[in-house]
Amino acid sequence: MREDLTSVGFQELTTAADVDAALTDQQGTMLVVVNSVCGCAAGAARPAVKAAVMQSSAKPDKLVTVFAGGDVEATERMREYLLPYPPSSPAIGLFKDGELVHFVERHHIEGRSAQMIAQHLDMVFDEFCTPVNA
Repeated sequence: MREDLTSVGFQELTTAADVDAALTDQQGTMLVVVNSVCGCAAGAARPAVKAAVMQSSAKPDKLVTVFAGGDVEATERMREYLLPYPPSSPAIGLFKDGELVHFVERHHIEGRSAQMIAQHLDMVFDEFCTPVNA
């Protein structure tokens, strides 16, 4: 479940200090995935994120993940940065220059296909991220 994201370039944040380091003075865009063991993470969230990152013409500068239920301290700290949204896993957030600019909560993931979520993320990347060949 962890390797599903790290194999495509996501950096695991396993402590609160890791989360703070990633978000302090963060420049550019950073995609955050709050990963989990649930079926909607395996069937929709992770496949969608991987597809969007691999096929989008605009990509986040940095990819990070915390694992809900596994890395409790890191997940709790990340959720502080994701406020005002309530705790949600899986979840997907996009930060730009340290500011949360887009958030996909679990209820936006459940019942949707990976393809639908990937298309949504592609539009979000187009709006906030730098085109790959720019």
